[in-house]
Amino acid sequence: MIIAGIDPGLSGAVALLSPDAGTVRTLDMPTLVLPRAGKNKREIDAHQLARLFADSAPHHVFIEQVGAMPGQGVSSVFAFGKAYGIVIGVLAAQGIRMTMVAPHKWKHDLRVPAAKDGARARASQLFPSGADQWTRVKDSGRAEAALIALWGAQSLQFGRIEGTAA
Repeated sequence: MIIAGIDPGLSGAVALLSPDAGTVRTLDMPTLVLPRAGKNKREIDAHQLARLFADSAPHHVFIEQVGAMPGQGVSSVFAFGKAYGIVIGVLAAQGIRMTMVAPHKWKHDLRVPAAKDGARARASQLFPSGADQWTRVKDSGRAEAALIALWGAQSLQFGRIEGTAA
């Protein structure tokens, strides 16, 4: 059984966790660079994302529940919302179970330090054999996706998700 975790957004990532084997594989969010209004803009590659989920066939996907943050411009909020919507749309179109989880919830439950590199440090503690997947600062999305997947697997195991057995 595969449990997936997603840190949404253009710099986010997808983690595929096999709880039985204790392994996690992380992938950067697939994106395309497209010209728009004379500038190159990134956006999620919905087709590649769909292929990823078709190939991995996750049992359940856990997505970090996101929203606009103070100080963000209108364009960046729209782009982030579009990316979030693409992720949800791809999963819904494939009939994959999904659960949204607030960042404060999974971070609290997994005891992720609030420090800038807290997620990378905690993911390395919980997945020592996977630590090479988030060695760079820009890999924090990979670490967060892995932790979200772990939180999801534990939630399913302990029946914290509606419709699941303890």
